Amino acid sequence: MNDAMRITSKRFARAASSVPAARAFARGVLGEAGGRGLDDVLLCVSELATNAVRHGVPVGGAFLLKVGADARCVRVECHDAGRRLPRVRHPDHDEQGGRGLLLVDAVASRWGVGERPFGKFVWFELDTAEPGGPPARVAARLT
Repeated sequence: MNDAMRITSKRFARAASSVPAARAFARGVLGEAGGRGLDDVLLCVSELATNAVRHGVPVGGAFLLKVGADARCVRVECHDAGRRLPRVRHPDHDEQGGRGLLLVDAVASRWGVGERPFGKFVWFELDTAEPGGPPARVAARLT
């Protein structure tokens, strides 16, 4: 995250209830800064939090969600203790899961994975068309 970006973080337990809690946290942090693209941000938060709970957090552990925004973009990072690096999957039509990063890849302006001494973090950014405006991809679809 860049130095000018105001960043807020919170830890969430390894529990299914942490996914909606992480969305609510992001919504609270971003408020109007998410603009009309807030739904895209919350979708991506859901996917990263779900992956952390299912694959990255050991029993009794937690994940850390960092949320920030500036005039250029919204950025979210999801930190967990998992060592396995995530990858975009292309599941069969009848599979119920495996589309999380596929959705993030389709919605976010950028995303990636970083390593930490004890795990990894997955991040995404959504560009804003103007301060407080929708992400650039959303703005292009609206015109």
